Amino acid sequence: MAKTYDVVVIGGGPAGYVAAIRCAQLGLETACVEEWINFKGNPALGGTCLNVGCIPSKTLLESSEQYHRLRHGLDAHGIRVEGVHLDLDKMMARKNDIVLQLTNGIGALFKGNGVEWLQGHGKLLAERQVEITGRDGSVEVVTADQVIIATGSKPIDIDAAPVDNAEGSIVDSTGALDFRTVPATLGVIGAGVIGLELGSVWSRLGSRVIMLEAVEDFLALADQQIAREALRQFKKQGLEIRLGTRVMGTEKTADGVKVQFRDKTGDHEITVEKLLVSVGRRPNTDNVAAPEAGLLLDERSYIHVNDACEANLPGVYAIGDVVRGPMLAHKGSEEGIMVAENIAGQHGHLNYDAIPWVIYTNPEIAWVGKTEQALKTEGIPYKLGSFPFAANGRAKAMEAAAGLVKILAHAETDTLLGCHIIGPFASELVQEAVLAMEFHASSEDLARTIHGHPTLYEALHEAALSVHGRALHKINS
Repeated sequence: MAKTYDVVVIGGGPAGYVAAIRCAQLGLETACVEEWINFKGNPALGGTCLNVGCIPSKTLLESSEQYHRLRHGLDAHGIRVEGVHLDLDKMMARKNDIVLQLTNGIGALFKGNGVEWLQGHGKLLAERQVEITGRDGSVEVVTADQVIIATGSKPIDIDAAPVDNAEGSIVDSTGALDFRTVPATLGVIGAGVIGLELGSVWSRLGSRVIMLEAVEDFLALADQQIAREALRQFKKQGLEIRLGTRVMGTEKTADGVKVQFRDKTGDHEITVEKLLVSVGRRPNTDNVAAPEAGLLLDERSYIHVNDACEANLPGVYAIGDVVRGPMLAHKGSEEGIMVAENIAGQHGHLNYDAIPWVIYTNPEIAWVGKTEQALKTEGIPYKLGSFPFAANGRAKAMEAAAGLVKILAHAETDTLLGCHIIGPFASELVQEAVLAMEFHASSEDLARTIHGHPTLYEALHEAALSVHGRALHKINS
């Protein structure tokens, strides 16, 4: 007879493992099904994010930034460093060690909270049964009162550039996190978040990075004033970003990868040592449910859910990258908490209008809420205020004064509608705006809040003051 749980979570990434832990905290007998095998060949929790996504990429971004700063960023401080050498093997080993620490930590959290880890591939069957297929081909079926699907996403493939991470010349994000030498030239198809972050890593370490982006608008999801500033900064750093280009084909040669592409001026060809394909991600819903289960997916293979993340089947939920909304780890985690609390009879809730976005380049880019172009399209009356980091004392002292803070508020109610930042520690600064939006604060509330001096947060303060023409450290226009 199949074992029965209160909740079975399929997927152990940031959405799934958080959902499982929260369910267990609420007294529900919980199991989590996860099939990930890590670089050591061992089962691992954490999904893409912890194993080959957020954590290793941010680790390499930090390491590469330290290296770049030693070589190029300290002279202005009166510090000269000679004989700087890159030990890429040690850098990669540190990255792998951090990944292991964090993924093993999830296992410890499971044990501490009483979550049972069922290792293997999970598939939803009819009547909330879950089939688990182990690495050895063994099959086990368990039953749950509630099932949460959190199987994440995977890179989108394109016919023009077939990925072969094992061979190593054409790679996706997983392969680009594990180069053993610094490529002389790195081509990147796609200038989105992942492409920019990984392109920045290898550019700092010495690669010539050429980015080929199909759309004409750089960072189309971001506020376009911020995007224009970002494009200027990245080009200044040496990233070659070519917009409006369509890759037509690739050919592996003795010299690397020959890339044929087309833009408004005609057909072109470049040869790069390595090529990163980074054109987005798609929901990992292949073989997530048996046909007889009757799980409803949309035309893009996302699981259809309502605002409470309930699928079309009673007692079945889906969260994270497999459902609508941004593919962000923290969004998936919060959906997991919401679903767990609703299952337990509480009142879980998620404010989709206050989800922060972050790009961990240098300068960092972060935002929450509406962009200016969205407000114009939707006909929402607004006022804006901005403040440059060039006028911020702490940013000047850090030699990190590029960028700005931009705040958008409703023209009639002054309610905060959006905050957009490009500059130092934007990933941290945006959290103040997220909290303000969660409490339905106004720009006046931010303007009246005392900010320590000298801090980067003062740029947020001044931007809020600027909404009503009251900025103190810039000329108001």
